[in-house]
Amino acid sequence: MPVEFIGQVSTRHASEIHPASGPAIDPAFLTRFVTAHEDAGFDKVLIGHSASGPDGLQVAAYAAGRTERLGFLIAHRPGFMAPTLAARAFATLDVFSGGRVAVHTISGGSDADQARDGDHLDKAGRYRRTDEYLDVVKRTWTAEEPFDHHGEFYDVTDVASSARPVRQPRIPVYFGGSSADAYRVGGKHADVFALWGEPLAETAEQITAVHDAARAAGRTDLPRISVSFRPILGATEDEAWERAHDVLDRIVAADGGGGSFTGRSTHRQGHESTRTNVGSQRLMAAAERGELHDRCLWTPTAAASGAAGNSTALVGTPETVAAALLDYVDLGVTTFLLRGYDPLDDVAAYGRELLPLVRTAAADPERTALSRA
Repeated sequence: MPVEFIGQVSTRHASEIHPASGPAIDPAFLTRFVTAHEDAGFDKVLIGHSASGPDGLQVAAYAAGRTERLGFLIAHRPGFMAPTLAARAFATLDVFSGGRVAVHTISGGSDADQARDGDHLDKAGRYRRTDEYLDVVKRTWTAEEPFDHHGEFYDVTDVASSARPVRQPRIPVYFGGSSADAYRVGGKHADVFALWGEPLAETAEQITAVHDAARAAGRTDLPRISVSFRPILGATEDEAWERAHDVLDRIVAADGGGGSFTGRSTHRQGHESTRTNVGSQRLMAAAERGELHDRCLWTPTAAASGAAGNSTALVGTPETVAAALLDYVDLGVTTFLLRGYDPLDDVAAYGRELLPLVRTAAADPERTALSRA
């Protein structure tokens, strides 16, 4: 299977080193951003979710009208929309976009951010709800006859949807998380299970946990695996590391020593997430064990930003970073979510210098297209 590349877009220019400014929703910038990803050869882009951000379905609908090929992976938190309504909304957008929609299911890593939208379930409850939610969503997409569902969280009767996804039997389901509950629910439901960028040994352990959970759920079609990184490229190794340290200095300076791309409020939310989000805790633990892991995995960017999201970097020339990504391919990873600290410029650089190297080498079992030394 070819390696899949996913980028990430936002509705204004912002990152940990670019403080957000201007309107929260800038249609012209979003058009440039999704066009840049399509031109760079990305397969999809992730549209993130937070309790303070724009609605991802509407962002995807706008972006789909301004692109031809690019897919849209829409982050979605169960619990705020009825699963039958969500199934119809995603299926409708899938038809209008020509089959370019996927859903990235996030049960919610931050109690505080969930509460901002009125959700006060604990994490265990959120994962039970996600499990039931996906049961109903997937059945709404695929049921041949009207059905009833009477569960802990949802009670629906005579469900019959005329909105069906373009791809059959259903829209792809991606799933994120690093806890035992996440492995259990994602192992049952996910087509692709998404992990943040940890060292190779820890990533291998998580892949085993996800696949074991899938087998325990009775699956033989094991979830594919996605891993997220923040590549920092340079024409030479020295140039790449000089840039990496500049990025780190700017992360730290952005919040008076803390680091956050939208100021103190989001920095606070990041540390809230770190306290409750197992994925963030794992990234912080990796950072505590050392700054540099494996070929070129660099953790200080995660530590400086509170590991509130995918924040570990791969640092080096395009050849070095491509070889690092191929190390993960050798573990069984099929998908990479890559986003840069300089959002637009990095997208173009990845398209020119990184994605073609990985695709060519991954298709060649002898790796003759890329030195692995």
